Amino acid sequence: MGSLCDPTPDVVPVLTLHALSPSPPDAPVFGPRPCAGPALGPRSSLLFASLDAAVEGLQQRAQDALSRINSGREEAHTELSALRNSLLLKVSELAEQLEERLFHRYGFHNGLIQERLQALGEVMERVEEVQAELRRICCTVEAAYQELYLQHRDGTRHGAQHQGSP
Repeated sequence: MGSLCDPTPDVVPVLTLHALSPSPPDAPVFGPRPCAGPALGPRSSLLFASLDAAVEGLQQRAQDALSRINSGREEAHTELSALRNSLLLKVSELAEQLEERLFHRYGFHNGLIQERLQALGEVMERVEEVQAELRRICCTVEAAYQELYLQHRDGTRHGAQHQGSP
């Protein structure tokens, strides 16, 4: 069994740090180790008592340092959480503003598109009217050509009949 007199202790306390909380309840507590060996003389006893006190002081300082580290980690975590929440809120606000601007732009462009579609509809209607008028003109011109052709043809026949019978 290990003791202060034995250089190889049975259990070596391991200090673990939890990232965001103080020392867990099952963390080792340092204290003086009893010596299982023979009784020591008064001088040795004072020396070991002094040594035990120094070790205990070091252990307490180490425990205090661990507590400060864990406390610092907790504070850092709290600050990071607050920063994260603040950033999420700001990003949410900016996204909402962007969405509002996009909807405004969409509305504006939809109005322009609607106006142009209406103008296009009016132009297409006018094109249809002009096409109908052009068809009427083409039909009139075609009818005039047919009439002229028939008159010319009939005139040529009548002229040939008059020339052949004197």
